[in-house]
Amino acid sequence: MSLVDVAIVGAGPVGLAAAIACKRAGLSYVVLEKGCVVNAIFEYPTYMTFFTTAPELEIGNHPMVTGHDKPDRRDALMYYRLVTQREALNVEQYTEVTRVHAAPAGFTLAVEARDGTPGVVEARRVVVATGYYDNPLPLGIPGEDGENVSHYYTEAHPFMGLNVTVIGAGNSAADAALDLWRGGANVTMVVRAPELKKTIKYWVRPDLENRIREGSIKAHFNSQVVQIAEDHVKVRGEDGGVRDLPTHFTFALTGYRPDLSFLADLNLAAQPDECLVLDEHYQSSVPGLFVVGSAGFAGKTNQVFIENGRHHAVAAIAEVERQLAGQRDLQPG
Repeated sequence: MSLVDVAIVGAGPVGLAAAIACKRAGLSYVVLEKGCVVNAIFEYPTYMTFFTTAPELEIGNHPMVTGHDKPDRRDALMYYRLVTQREALNVEQYTEVTRVHAAPAGFTLAVEARDGTPGVVEARRVVVATGYYDNPLPLGIPGEDGENVSHYYTEAHPFMGLNVTVIGAGNSAADAALDLWRGGANVTMVVRAPELKKTIKYWVRPDLENRIREGSIKAHFNSQVVQIAEDHVKVRGEDGGVRDLPTHFTFALTGYRPDLSFLADLNLAAQPDECLVLDEHYQSSVPGLFVVGSAGFAGKTNQVFIENGRHHAVAAIAEVERQLAGQRDLQPG
């Protein structure tokens, strides 16, 4: 591939917003995505509803039209797919960036296609928009890698009549617990904290609290799973004692963190709050490398969403345009 002005890593909503900004600025670009377009949203629970309204998910001034107040997963998949098609964005799906190196022209990106074929992309600037949803936080306990454990929830149907343990106390755990219960599963939540997280969606939290209060969903607070077996989990309670809970399947929904290991050779400097951006343009400590959306905020992933991440992309590309214009002005002739 010939040299491009911008290589964008990640084709989520934020990466797509960056691509649109590049196109409108007249910059050459390519979007490199190891999965499908908006792969994280594709991996969301099948019937998930967004916390926010449609206008806050829009990119490139393309209106998102839905038949209800808050878009759901299907609405979002259709919207971002259509935006990608109508803008004719240059997206290379199923192309993973495995390493990024500094180069005379800017950066060299080592990539790998779905069939394992290696390749190289040369870019003057790099914008990282990988998010964090594909990198779950490990529990670090025996049995976590078993076939009866998942860090992602899809839907309740396969678990009717089964004992299911949900580890976690945030939005993902709350949504999963309620959906599983309504799908006929016997649900038990295990929560390390003394209560559910206050960040749970305001219309979900009371529902879950009522189900726990009435005993429809069992909940063990101030507790943690210390081992997952084929037919049970071992849970340490507040008193330090360990008990077995019968379980057919466990959802470990304890959060996610950005995985930027492909940038290891660049020696990125992180701020005390694990933030990788140094200015209002979302440039990192490596000149020419921008980190937009939640990828650059490992310690604040609960504060960066599509709603504000899309604006990161626009600000970053505006700065890229300014920098490259300055370089061209300095060229002789």
